[in-house]
Amino acid sequence: MITRLVKLTLQPDKIEDFMQVFADVKETIAGFDGCHRVELLQDIASPNIFFTYSIWEDEHYLNHYRFSEFFKLTWDRSKKLFAAKAEAWSVRLIERAESSSF
Repeated sequence: MITRLVKLTLQPDKIEDFMQVFADVKETIAGFDGCHRVELLQDIASPNIFFTYSIWEDEHYLNHYRFSEFFKLTWDRSKKLFAAKAEAWSVRLIERAESSSF
């Protein structure tokens, strides 16, 4: 399994537009083969900074999504809302500790 983290810094006046784009595409992304989860996170201190968090079976499935026509169209809709270049990381879970009180 791999996790894909993407940091998106939006123009402050484009947040609602971006939220609509994400609402439009999230179920399709989650429905791609090999996708186990997709989430949208918002920075508490800087509300125009968002992160997408997705979990994929492996890099093959992630790349199938990343190089799809659907991704290209979604990225074209999204990138015009950015205030800075997006940053992305693919990471692998090494270790997890969970609280028993959670």
